[in-house]
Amino acid sequence: MNDDAFSINSKSNDDFIPGTINIYSFSAEEGLSNLKVTKDNVILVPQPSDSVNDPLNWAKSKKLWNFVLLAFITGFTAATSNDASSTQDSLNSLYGISYTAMNSGAGVLFISIGWTTFLLTPVASLYGRKVSYVICISVGLLGAVWFALCRKTSDTIWSQLFVGASEACAEAHVQQSLTDMYFQHQLGAILTVYILATSVGTYLGPLIAGFIVEGAGFRWVGWTAAFISAGLLAVIVFGMHETAFDRTKYQGIVEENPGYKDMSCEAKPPKQSNEERNKTDHKEKAEKSSGGVDGEHSSVSSNMSTHSKDLELAPTQKQGAHEPKVGYWKSVALVTCAPNLVGTGIKQYVSRLLLLFRVFLFPPTIFSGLVWGMQDALLTFYITVDDDVYYDPPYNYGNTKVALMNVPSLIGAVIGCIYAGVLSDHFTMWMAKRNGGIQEAEYRLYFLIIPAILTPVGLILFAVGTDQQWPWFPTYFGLALVGVGFGSSGDVSMGYLMDAYPDMVIEMMAGVSVINNMFGCIFTFACSPWLDAMGNTKTFVILAVITLIIMGAGIPFIVYGKRIRKWTKPWYLDYCSRRDSML
Repeated sequence: MNDDAFSINSKSNDDFIPGTINIYSFSAEEGLSNLKVTKDNVILVPQPSDSVNDPLNWAKSKKLWNFVLLAFITGFTAATSNDASSTQDSLNSLYGISYTAMNSGAGVLFISIGWTTFLLTPVASLYGRKVSYVICISVGLLGAVWFALCRKTSDTIWSQLFVGASEACAEAHVQQSLTDMYFQHQLGAILTVYILATSVGTYLGPLIAGFIVEGAGFRWVGWTAAFISAGLLAVIVFGMHETAFDRTKYQGIVEENPGYKDMSCEAKPPKQSNEERNKTDHKEKAEKSSGGVDGEHSSVSSNMSTHSKDLELAPTQKQGAHEPKVGYWKSVALVTCAPNLVGTGIKQYVSRLLLLFRVFLFPPTIFSGLVWGMQDALLTFYITVDDDVYYDPPYNYGNTKVALMNVPSLIGAVIGCIYAGVLSDHFTMWMAKRNGGIQEAEYRLYFLIIPAILTPVGLILFAVGTDQQWPWFPTYFGLALVGVGFGSSGDVSMGYLMDAYPDMVIEMMAGVSVINNMFGCIFTFACSPWLDAMGNTKTFVILAVITLIIMGAGIPFIVYGKRIRKWTKPWYLDYCSRRDSML
């Protein structure tokens, strides 16, 4: 491999296709004078600078802290968005609030998640990533307090508008923050933790809420969420580091960082002479030997959170090694304005928001949104059956037993996350080696085939087992299979889209959020009438067929996905150009 081969990763190359990247070198010596690679010859995408402030170069502890915080935000907001179902029986018996009204609240929640995500997307490139987390958790705090004080049907419905808005930051901004900190060959494993956090929150939220209702009453579901939100907000304000980083001002960078690539108003640092470079290198070696800060950050290889031992950088020109480390208060600032921000940025925000509607023209966005949205829809259906059937004879479950029905789904989701996340990274790298070092985005879609079969089987097992009063094992096993689909399909669909259009991560995730939440909203309103009209078994058989069709659509994308990406290349380049030049 040589630098010309790697140039297919550059958008300026005629052979460039979004989602097709040269990620593996078969020689550690040939053609790597300007590239950074791991010791296993995996090419780092994006190419990091040498700046200590580059999130790709952060110390292991700093990167891990931000990663854990993002995972907690994801799990917590997923939990608060799903815990209202455990309070339905109490709200009905105390205030006569109907189950239909609670379903309406769930529909409002879906709408709020999707469109709040969409509305906040331009904020990340104008004001930094962190401010969106502060906004969302603050709004979620208000929603939790409102839910804790609810006495009327309108309270239970409209409090969910605020609760849903809190999860918006975990629908797209978390993925963007993760891509700021990690290289492309690591995203499968990183997304595994993200989807795992989503799964834990989705399934453990109602379980924990069920115990709270039993022990302290339904209001403490809201108060508990409010107290945790307040504590989390304080941690975000004083502990979350901004990940937005403008790498275009550094020389020798092969690939730009999405989102902030247009943000440099500063002149590029001048090239160093040989004498100056020797002085700089000598200074760094001295500082490293004495344990100085610059020594700690002198190579990307010493700072990877999950793969730090694997990195071994090829020689390259210094790119920002002279920069001092950003101070604490600047690192945790609530707002990090883009250098090209004009005034308050309102005009730029509106322009970017209108441009964002173009993401719905990309077929992979529609596909990923439907795959993930189907999981939200299925979640609504089997939770509704839990509430409508298992409280009554012959089951006579209480709140705790109904909540415990989330455990098999959670176990399945964990298995699905490991299967589609960690294994897919190894698989895509293996495929890339067989393909001359070239990775195609569709390699991840192979991991959607098995869940496309298991999920429909699980749906039918659960519905038939419920109606026929089977022993608990086959019914719960069906829920576990559905959980496998939940964990794996989210990992695969998001990983595929992030690989396919790497410079539009947050925009694509916003599009997916709108599609999947609107899909979930429609099925939420249709759920109870559908079940009443057709019964559990017939309804779930139809859902199984729909699921098979949607998830099975991954096969045509495996075959024709590269052609679709090549076909949408002009749209992709035009979008990035317009976004990055927009003042």
